[in-house]
Amino acid sequence: MSASSSALKKPAETALAGSDQPAIPVLPVLGMPVHDLGWNQALALLEQKLTARQGFTHIAFLNANNANVMVRDPEYRDVLGRCLVLPDGIGVDIAARLLHGGRFTANLNGTDFVPASLTFIAKPLRIGLLGATSEVLQAAAVNFRKHTPWHEFIEISDGYFDRADPALILKRIEMARIDLLLVAMGTPLQEKWVDRHLTDGHARVVISVGALLDFVSGRVTRAPRWVRSLRSEWLFRLWLEPNRLWRRYILGIPVFLGHVLSHRLRHPSAPRN
Repeated sequence: MSASSSALKKPAETALAGSDQPAIPVLPVLGMPVHDLGWNQALALLEQKLTARQGFTHIAFLNANNANVMVRDPEYRDVLGRCLVLPDGIGVDIAARLLHGGRFTANLNGTDFVPASLTFIAKPLRIGLLGATSEVLQAAAVNFRKHTPWHEFIEISDGYFDRADPALILKRIEMARIDLLLVAMGTPLQEKWVDRHLTDGHARVVISVGALLDFVSGRVTRAPRWVRSLRSEWLFRLWLEPNRLWRRYILGIPVFLGHVLSHRLRHPSAPRN
């Protein structure tokens, strides 16, 4: 897709203007509108997007790490502004409390939201998988097929294709006639790549899923349910991969909170009711 094609994509909240659908509520985090939906609302919204006759929706997630990237990368901020952004993790809940006086209705992190969506949507879909390593991609596809056998999962490519010349991959996506494409190439690369190259000619909905395929494949172990219920999955991941993740969490969380407090001081506003 040419650079000018990105300009044709509208922010998710303004795309609803003039339609019969109610506006989607948002809570801005560091100036980025993040959609505030309950689980049932979010699942129904995705199903609606997938069954609509026209339109293109790129879904992304905002957590503390992504927000730090957004602050220092204006291009990434612009891309997120054209996405339907969902809240991921306790960090953005803390930000919502500091900025708006209340937390998000639900933690719609992609690792839970995508599998739940596939279960929720009864209509068989053609779902493309793009990213990760070949081994992870294949194992994730096997487990997805076990999880929701009524959907068809198409392995497009691992994430190590020639990004300078994506024509072959784009043609493969187009020929696969995909309803939903899951892109796992890491932030901010995955969001920028989707925004630059994909349109409704490739898929109705694209979700930038980060490490989802690593979890689904079994390569990375998820935290026990009780740890997740305490909103402490980040501690479990740090324990598993300290060398890779210590900067993201030990340094990144205080940096994120500093950004939030600075934004609060520069943009005072009354808490929501």
